Amino acid sequence: MQISNLFAAGGVVMWPLLGFSVLAVALIIERVLFWIRITNRQNRIVKEVLKLYRSDNVVGALDKLQQNTDLPIARIFLAALELEEPNPEEFRLALESEAQAEIPLLKRFQNIFDTIIGLAPLLGLLGTVLGLIASFASLNIGDVGGTTTVGVTAGISEALVSTASGLVVAIFTLLFANTFRGLYQRQLARIQEYGGQLELLYRRRYERRDKF
Repeated sequence: MQISNLFAAGGVVMWPLLGFSVLAVALIIERVLFWIRITNRQNRIVKEVLKLYRSDNVVGALDKLQQNTDLPIARIFLAALELEEPNPEEFRLALESEAQAEIPLLKRFQNIFDTIIGLAPLLGLLGTVLGLIASFASLNIGDVGGTTTVGVTAGISEALVSTASGLVVAIFTLLFANTFRGLYQRQLARIQEYGGQLELLYRRRYERRDKF
């Protein structure tokens, strides 16, 4: 069945479903590029920064972070390291508050994905119901087994196109939305891990400074 025939069979709800599918594909591409950039660079940058900071090369660590401010973990580290002589509690609070500020960026478009996943099947079902109503409205009771009945059977088959289309859009979006949700949860775990390592290094540095 050609695309034009699909739209004719699915009815008016095929247009919002098309809009949902185009929107979902655009947002999925943006999220894929975002997570590829994060995954490829972040671990290497963080390890280099922690190594520099561990060797008391604070300036080198700051320079490395400032060169990679497009990474969430770099902005989180900078929020704490750029404070002027904070105590360990202030350092920890700076890390935590900036980590919370980065959460909306990591979860970006999640609400839109959830909306598409919820509405697409309902729109498909609505299209099927409208198609069935139109098919049965054209049925002539006295023409059972005639040409009108054959047309109704074909109409019912075509009406199901909208439900199938809605399910395809929802399933496709759900697959990627769940993948992004897993990446987000993994990212939070890494932020906590790396933030804890930096906090531990700062506490040791702070205690050494107080002794002298």
